[in-house]
Amino acid sequence: MSSPTLLHIHTVILQLFLLSTFVLSHYNYNFSSSSPQSNWLPACATYYAAANPHDSVGGACGYGELKKAGYGQATVGLSESLFERGQICGACFELRCVEDLRWCIPGTSIIVTVKNLCAPNYGFTPDGGGHCNPPNKHFVLPIEAFEKIAIWKAGNMLVQYRRIKCRKEGGIRFSMDGSSIFISVLISNVAGAGDVVSVKIKGSRTGWLPMGRNWGQNWHINAHLKGQPLSFEITSSDGLTVTSYNVAPKNWDFGQTFEGKQFES
Repeated sequence: MSSPTLLHIHTVILQLFLLSTFVLSHYNYNFSSSSPQSNWLPACATYYAAANPHDSVGGACGYGELKKAGYGQATVGLSESLFERGQICGACFELRCVEDLRWCIPGTSIIVTVKNLCAPNYGFTPDGGGHCNPPNKHFVLPIEAFEKIAIWKAGNMLVQYRRIKCRKEGGIRFSMDGSSIFISVLISNVAGAGDVVSVKIKGSRTGWLPMGRNWGQNWHINAHLKGQPLSFEITSSDGLTVTSYNVAPKNWDFGQTFEGKQFES
């Protein structure tokens, strides 16, 4: 009688071991690889609900009215640890809810474009209310986007994220602002990597002139370029460059938006 009983005990132990291995493999993902296109990383996410869901502004990236800029509600604000002082504005991420079977909507994910900074609140500790304090990796979503992956009652949710290529309709947009010899250009609707790391501008009577980042994806230069058609050279964070010649016509003016070539997505 003892031998079958011992065999039964060993069988139960083996089953428990296999079950625990399955559970761990189901919930613990490989975060070690540096490839942003295929590997998921851990973070947390919360949401906000605007008083008027149609009144959504571009925040720290400077995109202005988001629906007009082509971003709508598929946007996200990042904590300081992810925001890279605004350089990452325009990048795209895929998010999915994990681990919490009460609140996650299984088999769902969302794709969002970075448009804002979630500022740190040093009145709280990172694990005591300061969700966006360093070193936390945190995403703040419009409630319309949050509810695609989790039930709103979840509050501060564990998520996984990965960087992906942006897919945009139409070309890169150049919105002109400034006055006299000060020119500010908001660059939006960027496909591919999505974020811009350098910009050059050229008039018909100049060579290529480097522009400086003012804030977010607003770039500026002090130069007299009125009365000249304008060309732009845009480089994204993956090192690719797109050159758009004569984007703005000779009679361009401040307040106008023009469309150039696009990165492959």
